[in-house]
Amino acid sequence: MDARKFLRCGVALGLTAVLFVRSAGEPTHAAEPGATNAATAAGEGLSHTAASIHEQIRFEGNCARIYETLTDAKQFDALTRLSDAATLLSAPDAKPTAISHELGGPFTLFGGYITGRQLEMVRDQRLVQAWRAGSWAAGDFSVVKFVLEPQGQACQVTFDHEGFPASHGASLLYGWRVHYWEPLAKLLAQG
Repeated sequence: MDARKFLRCGVALGLTAVLFVRSAGEPTHAAEPGATNAATAAGEGLSHTAASIHEQIRFEGNCARIYETLTDAKQFDALTRLSDAATLLSAPDAKPTAISHELGGPFTLFGGYITGRQLEMVRDQRLVQAWRAGSWAAGDFSVVKFVLEPQGQACQVTFDHEGFPASHGASLLYGWRVHYWEPLAKLLAQG
């Protein structure tokens, strides 16, 4: 299936979704040094029928570093090792992290549990992916979008995840926090 078909599928699913918005004024979870406005509890403010997540997270670090972490297998592995998903990398059947730099190219993350394709790549500014979890039904894909905006020495990430199976909203919200936002803040703090 080509990238355009993935995008059309994700957009169509996203049009029927209920939108979850995290406001810019919400406090940072204490365990998230360097990140603000990330989800603080699984399902907080999330409708159980939602098929969309929208968050704005401010990181103390530049957008180029964040983009590179999301698109480079070695750097993404470093992020994974800072999350509670690090054991997935050493599982006997784990697939190595692979991230294509080509439009339409595949990626494999978290030992193969997350897979997908690159739909749009604008260096240091935007990344859009067809994204799926290994526990989803065959052929189910969602669309994730990271928009990176510099704010002085920091970077605001506007994140949207649409078109996932509605019953997975709370676990995905939690997963983005503990597998992406918290470890990314730790990685950026390390320099």
